[in-house]
Amino acid sequence: MYQEDFKSGFVSIIGRPNVGKSTFLNRVIGQKIAIMSDKPQTTRNKVQGVYTADDSQIIFIDTPGIHKPKHRLGDFMMKVATNALREVDAILFMVNVTEPRGAGDEFIIEKLKGLDTPIILVMNKIDLIHPDEIPAVIEQYTNQLDFAAYVPISALQGNNVEPLLKEIKKLLPEGPMYYPADQVTDHPERFIISELIREKVLHKTRDEVPHSIAVAIESIKKRENSEMIDVEAVIMVERDSQKGIVIGKKGAMLREIGTEARHDIEALLGTKVYLNLWVKVQKDWRNKMGQLRDLGFRDDEY
Repeated sequence: MYQEDFKSGFVSIIGRPNVGKSTFLNRVIGQKIAIMSDKPQTTRNKVQGVYTADDSQIIFIDTPGIHKPKHRLGDFMMKVATNALREVDAILFMVNVTEPRGAGDEFIIEKLKGLDTPIILVMNKIDLIHPDEIPAVIEQYTNQLDFAAYVPISALQGNNVEPLLKEIKKLLPEGPMYYPADQVTDHPERFIISELIREKVLHKTRDEVPHSIAVAIESIKKRENSEMIDVEAVIMVERDSQKGIVIGKKGAMLREIGTEARHDIEALLGTKVYLNLWVKVQKDWRNKMGQLRDLGFRDDEY
C-alpha cells in the first residue's frame, strides 16, 4: 500500500540496560509486546513494534541493552543490538537522566560515531528529576555526537512521547505501509506468550533466580467446541535449587506465576486461557548453541 505524503520507516531503539526502552515501546504501541523488569538485560531478542497513524507507519526495533557478554547468550544479545543499527532510517539513543554518562553509554557512542543515520537523543525518566537539570544532561552527550534532535520524555507516564513521534516522522522518507494498520508487532503470538511468562518469573523470583530463565512454549491449542485455549509451557532453569525456587513451597510460586501470566495472555489473545506450566533443569543452557537455537536465538538471522 502506498499513498502520497505517507511516511514510513524503521527506527532502532538503543541504550544501556534498564533505561526504559521496552516501557517506551509498549507506551507507543498501546499494549504490551515487550516485557518490562527492573532487572537489566531483560530484552534478549529484537522486538519489532509497529506504530501506525493516518500519515505514517514507524517500525520500532527494541534491542537488548548494551552490556559486556558473559556467555554465548550474551554474545548473541550484543550481536542483535549492534546489528539493529544497520539499515534503519533513524536511531533513538535512549539514556536515563537520573544516571551520569557511563561506560555503557561510551560504548554505544563509539558504535554510533561511524554511522550516517540520523540519531535522536531520548532522555528518559524526566519525571524523576527537576526540569532545570535537563540542559546539563544534554551537554553530557552533545559534545560527543551530533543529534538530529534531543527530546526529554517519561516513557512510564507518557510525557513528551507525542513530540518525540513528530521528530521521528520528520526523519522518515515517504514510503509504503509495510504492515496492516491493526498489526502491532511482527513477532508470532507464541514468542510474546513465552515472554509474558518469563516476565512473571523475573518479577516473582526477584534476585533469587536471575537471567538463567528461559520459557519454551510446547503447544497452543484451541479446545474443540469451546473458545478456551490451552497453553503448555516449560520454564527452563540451570540449577536444581532454582527449580525449587520457581516451584515454591507446595507449588505456590508456580501457581502465582501462572495466574499472573494467564491474565496477560488472555488480554493478548482476547479469550479464556488454561495455562499449564512446569519447570525443567537444563544445566548451562545459555552456553549451548543447540539449546539457544531451540529457544529461537539464531545467529543466521542477524
